[in-house]
Amino acid sequence: MSDTRARIRREIAADPGVHFNELVRTLSLAPGQVQYHVRRLVDDDRVVRHERFGRTHYYPPEYDEWERDAVAVLRRETAAAIATVVYSRDVARPNEVAETLDLPRSTLEHHLSHLEECGVVDRRYVRGNRVVLQLVRPSETAALLEAVSPDPGTRLVDRFERLVDSLLGE
Repeated sequence: MSDTRARIRREIAADPGVHFNELVRTLSLAPGQVQYHVRRLVDDDRVVRHERFGRTHYYPPEYDEWERDAVAVLRRETAAAIATVVYSRDVARPNEVAETLDLPRSTLEHHLSHLEECGVVDRRYVRGNRVVLQLVRPSETAALLEAVSPDPGTRLVDRFERLVDSLLGE
């Protein structure tokens, strides 16, 4: 395996769920060079290419489908914050999460739908038709939250989304 390919593979192992452009920036390589080597790594089953929410993420092969989906959504700053609040409370009501994070309900619902779709959060109805949120796999989610931090690009998008929601909510 070439040195460049080994560097790319190490970066993907160190930052599971990394995006193509982040690989280019982090490794200071030409996009064509990264594209060529990533394609070879995927063809050799040394890296898994996973598309979620309109973005392509790269993972070490030992990540299963649930972990890949979970990491893809938890790389978003707001989704990770929501999962953290739900984890800290074991069971939480959506209004409590929105108030704790100072989020408009529409932003919370947007991220909750992605968290549910990826099997990270479960939304249940309890007596009185009240909605509660709970992590589907709490210990695994906590481990992924520790391993993954939102990248600057998604952090910027999340903060812009919050700003727009707060302006529209006034």
